[in-house]
Amino acid sequence: MSKILIVMSAADTWVRTDGSAYPTGYWAEELAAPHAAFVVAGHTVDFASPGGVLQPLDAHSADPEVAGEGCAEHVAHAQAALTEFGPLLDLAKIDLADYAAIVLPGGHGPVVDLHQDADLGRLLIEADDQGKIIGAVCHGPAGLLSATEADGSWRFAERRMAAFTDEEEGLFGTAQGAPWLLASRLRELGGRHEGGPAFEAYTVQDGTLFTGQNPASSTPMADAIVAALAAGA
Repeated sequence: MSKILIVMSAADTWVRTDGSAYPTGYWAEELAAPHAAFVVAGHTVDFASPGGVLQPLDAHSADPEVAGEGCAEHVAHAQAALTEFGPLLDLAKIDLADYAAIVLPGGHGPVVDLHQDADLGRLLIEADDQGKIIGAVCHGPAGLLSATEADGSWRFAERRMAAFTDEEEGLFGTAQGAPWLLASRLRELGGRHEGGPAFEAYTVQDGTLFTGQNPASSTPMADAIVAALAAGA
């Protein structure tokens, strides 16, 4: 079986255009559902973040009125997985040779730090060069923006991908005051962003790039990665 690296944001605050601070953290389902799918399939999962900082839980992802009645199970799984793993690995010290896949869960944190993290960008370009699987869900695709080539071009331009849509950002109440909107930014830089109905599962596969639109897309994206790893093995 393979090793999979889940790369988390280290951000706990998203500064808005008016200077206010919006608390953020990892979204429980987007971390728990892929982790559960990978472990059940027999894979080993490591966690890393910039500086090895453990991001807090996004409280919205523990609220049944926001995240659905099953959110408590996701919260418990995520917290148990992180506790069992212990200190997160420092993203700057990751050796890609150890992993068959890199997966980026969301919460708003990736639009704060991962979108411009040079270490993540290096790993993503290396992974893409080597045909390794890259997965990202909801706001996780913001991390793909870090993959800037030496000439300034974006590695994932012209690739098909899903991500949290501008419509969903508006419905969630975080579009107004956002420094930038993820789906719009992906399109501006040349990504072929695709979207489905708001808050319903929607995934896109483009070669070894697997992306999901929102929390509901976490499990189907992870299942597609598991299937691809099995086929590759």
